[in-house]
Amino acid sequence: MPQERESKGSSAGLAIVLTILLLAGGGVALWRLAPSFLPNLLHRTNAAAAPAAPEVILSLHGSNTIGAQLAGTLAEAFLKREGAQAVTTKPGARADEYSLVATLPGDTLPKAIEIQAHGSATAFTDMVAGKCEIGMASRPVKPEEAATLTKLGDMTSAECEHVVGLDGLAIIVNKSNPVSALTKDQVAKIFSGEITNWKDAGGGAGPIEVLARDDKSGTYDTFKALVLGKAKLVAGAVRIEDSRELSDRVADNANAIGFIGLPYIRSAKAIAISEPGVAPLLPNRLTVGTEDYLLSRRLFFYVAAQPKPLVRRFVEFALGSDGQDVVARNGFVELNVKAGSAAAATNSTPGYMKLITGAQRLSLNFRFRPGSTELDNRALVDLDRVSGFLANPAHQHGGIILCGFADAQGKGDVNQTLALSRANAVAEEFKRRGVTPSAVSAFGATNPVASNKTEDGRQKNRRVEVWMRTM
Repeated sequence: MPQERESKGSSAGLAIVLTILLLAGGGVALWRLAPSFLPNLLHRTNAAAAPAAPEVILSLHGSNTIGAQLAGTLAEAFLKREGAQAVTTKPGARADEYSLVATLPGDTLPKAIEIQAHGSATAFTDMVAGKCEIGMASRPVKPEEAATLTKLGDMTSAECEHVVGLDGLAIIVNKSNPVSALTKDQVAKIFSGEITNWKDAGGGAGPIEVLARDDKSGTYDTFKALVLGKAKLVAGAVRIEDSRELSDRVADNANAIGFIGLPYIRSAKAIAISEPGVAPLLPNRLTVGTEDYLLSRRLFFYVAAQPKPLVRRFVEFALGSDGQDVVARNGFVELNVKAGSAAAATNSTPGYMKLITGAQRLSLNFRFRPGSTELDNRALVDLDRVSGFLANPAHQHGGIILCGFADAQGKGDVNQTLALSRANAVAEEFKRRGVTPSAVSAFGATNPVASNKTEDGRQKNRRVEVWMRTM
């Protein structure tokens, strides 16, 4: 029996020795293989531990003016309207890219609304490429851009083009600059390099330093269309992508001048702009709201004619009263209707002055598609906004007054007829909504708000003003 235990012990010892040798050999093999498989193993481990990226449920690409802040606050308010309890902002891969992240009711994983704000031109290229559902633009879509998007619908139609707010393209200078007003022609000459010293623009002696937005910016596109025309930006202009940076640099430089969206005036000084025959106007909420200010502009959302339900809900929210309150809080001019006092032009006709005496001006004008009496896309929505405003008991009134105007092209009697036709077209739309105007009048080509020598100016002059009689 002792011999048997000794034999078993020897066998066990041999097994232990063999196991140790095998493990040692395996360890050497594993050590040699480690450089190839350990990084992959660690990568798979880390990937499994990292949280999944939130699913992007909505993407908005385009205008920096809209995307830098407004789009984000609209997205946050919308997510909370949808039931999100908390919304966080996550930076994107590049500057001017970010996402609003939240967990919606019924979901276990967070969802994201993605915003990329690299300029209005990218709104349409990214829609073509299927990279976004909403294109943000601080100018209207160009015909060649609309032609690339026909598979999504007619981008100029009321189904695809939505005015989400208004902005004034402010010309800004340093607060110490004595210049308080310029003609649009002077602005064009400064930015094209024809005027290079402030003494030639009504200021003190000193070289003018021009700052401008970058080529992809809708702000720059609007400036080219409204001010420069066929002229080229001066070669020495400092180009800046971010609106806030441009404004702050003008505010810090006594010789600087720039152009910027209304919310980005910040510490700089806005100056009044005029044209021949038109009084200088500063950009403010009334002059921009009525679009009478020469450098006012619309801010757009573009979507497919048949968008997915979430896109439709987001756009409806942005255009509604709560969304427009968000627009106002971001420094833009909202489309919610307001009534207030307004000074009539000094060259107003006696008949016009008699009609509006004691009345309040509503914060909008109705405008039309070029060359027609057909209301444009903003006007179609504004009809309902005004009707809702008048139906509110808090806005007791003695009736509304519609004043039609035309441009100065053609004969006076023809312009008078066109102005009255436009006023009557608006009146008929109000009657369909249960509102009968107390007065509908036309004043032809009088009281121009812009030059009749340009198509943009003539388009501004073809309008219907809305006034409200007080009780």
